[in-house]
Amino acid sequence: MMFQVIKMDELLKQTLLYDFYGELLTTHQKEIYEQVILEDYSLSEIAKEAGISRQSVHDMIKRCNKTLEGYEKKLHLVEKFMSVKEKVHQIDTLLENYEDQDEKELIKMVKKLSGEIIEEL
Repeated sequence: MMFQVIKMDELLKQTLLYDFYGELLTTHQKEIYEQVILEDYSLSEIAKEAGISRQSVHDMIKRCNKTLEGYEKKLHLVEKFMSVKEKVHQIDTLLENYEDQDEKELIKMVKKLSGEIIEEL
């Protein structure tokens, strides 16, 4: 079970990195990467279709991951996106529980979170 959670977290990470930086890969890299990560093809299936070795597909995926992670280390777009998403979720939670809160305190907390969001962008 723990392995599946790690695998899902890694898949989510790879998908987010691809969403943000995938257009910076070559056309061939994008095609192969999409087949592995988004369409869940096996390395053998892709190798056969592309006319390359299974090892070549594996190496290309590793290079693509390294490239995408390199962009993230420099630009931090996924990190900022996830942080903003969490803050928006916190604002939604505050507003859902509006009746349980003092109005001035609620406004203060929402302004604080929205200010943090603006700083991140």
